[in-house]
Amino acid sequence: MPSLTEYPQVAAGKIRELYAVDDDHLLLVASDKISAYDYVLPTTIPDKGRVLTAMSVFWFGLLDGPNHLVAWDDPRIPEQVRGRALLVRRLTMQPVECVARGYLTGSGLVDYRETGGVCGVPLPPGLGEAAKLPEPIFTPTTKAEIGQHDEAIDFDAVRAAVGDELAMKLRETTLATYSQAAGHALSRGMILADTKFEFGIDESGELVLGDEVLTPDSSRFWAVDGYEPGKVQPAFDKQIVRDWLTSPASGWDRSSGELPPELPPDVVEATRSRYIEAYERVSGKSFADWV
Repeated sequence: MPSLTEYPQVAAGKIRELYAVDDDHLLLVASDKISAYDYVLPTTIPDKGRVLTAMSVFWFGLLDGPNHLVAWDDPRIPEQVRGRALLVRRLTMQPVECVARGYLTGSGLVDYRETGGVCGVPLPPGLGEAAKLPEPIFTPTTKAEIGQHDEAIDFDAVRAAVGDELAMKLRETTLATYSQAAGHALSRGMILADTKFEFGIDESGELVLGDEVLTPDSSRFWAVDGYEPGKVQPAFDKQIVRDWLTSPASGWDRSSGELPPELPPDVVEATRSRYIEAYERVSGKSFADWV
């Protein structure tokens, strides 16, 4: 079995690293790192990389349409990263983050309150926190460098970046994929409030879903039985970390420019449990059975 050092690293993000396996394949490795407020925190979350990988494998197997996953248990995957690495096809990745929203919250709510819409998509008046939208909307962003913030853009900016035909395809595929995923999540007692996808083009010119997909790092999941429009919903993501960092307990000032502090053990364990619960609720599988 190969060692990870045998594969040259071709890219590294906040949470994932990408290695070249051969001319046609890459190794996508998820770490246990966690980011918040554009910082990679000094504390890791045990098993987080495995949860993200298990969840992506589940969704890639469920969703219609082509994706880049080749295998998660291939002998070309080094033992040291097994369970948190995917063997994937090489793609020409597109320069936009494809965000779909079915509910109004977060930066989308801020935009709506300022403009009456999100990313140039007009919405009905009077919507509040966690309101369900009349239909899902496409609200793309730029792809920011590490330490920078993704910036919301409108559909015209996507057209300018990739051309009219591909822009239409990206929007259509994003919304179709979101709708299918949201339908499954609902069947499992979960609301998929919003998510972001990344797409690439393969050698045949086909649009292919890439990167990770529908994990707590890229998506907001809410429990159906606790859903209450008009207030912030408890999310199956790193909100526990964000809340602690902005609380007096952390002693950290976001505007200071200083790095965030280490997370306390109870916040680490609560975050780990939340990620695992998200996987088990959505997939119907036990995380203990994952490699």
